[in-house]
Amino acid sequence: MSLFNRRTLLALPLALAACGFTPVYGPEGAGTRLRNQVLVQEPSTQSGYLLTRHLETQLGRSGSNPRYGLDIDIATYENGLAINSAGDTVRFNLVGRVAYALRDTTTGTIVTSGKIENFTAYSAIGTTVATLAAERDALERLMVILGDQITTRLYVVDLPE
Repeated sequence: MSLFNRRTLLALPLALAACGFTPVYGPEGAGTRLRNQVLVQEPSTQSGYLLTRHLETQLGRSGSNPRYGLDIDIATYENGLAINSAGDTVRFNLVGRVAYALRDTTTGTIVTSGKIENFTAYSAIGTTVATLAAERDALERLMVILGDQITTRLYVVDLPE
């Protein structure tokens, strides 16, 4: 016996509409208001480039007159996780922290700001080339994770009209 039936699935949109739910990409959703309206700070590091690239994929590239500016400050560091019997570190955590601030470009006021943190891991077993490739991949994955967290937080902000 199924936990859900068709009547429950048909009633779900009505229940969500009654509680004030608005789809992010709906006509009045935050995703629509932010689309192509956010100028992400110009990156100066590889991690900044990767994060900016992902944010522009999620939010769209701003035109010549963006409504909002997004300032980001990225910090990354590594922690050794696993050490083999020879004393070599064979697994690393790559931790990233981002402080961000979304500001209105017309008034200069900060609409929202915050700090996020997350991590990925990579293996250092094998050749130097394989370890460097794993580290680069971990950095890319970390910036995608952090970019998704920032985007999600921006979507829940009550933006001024």
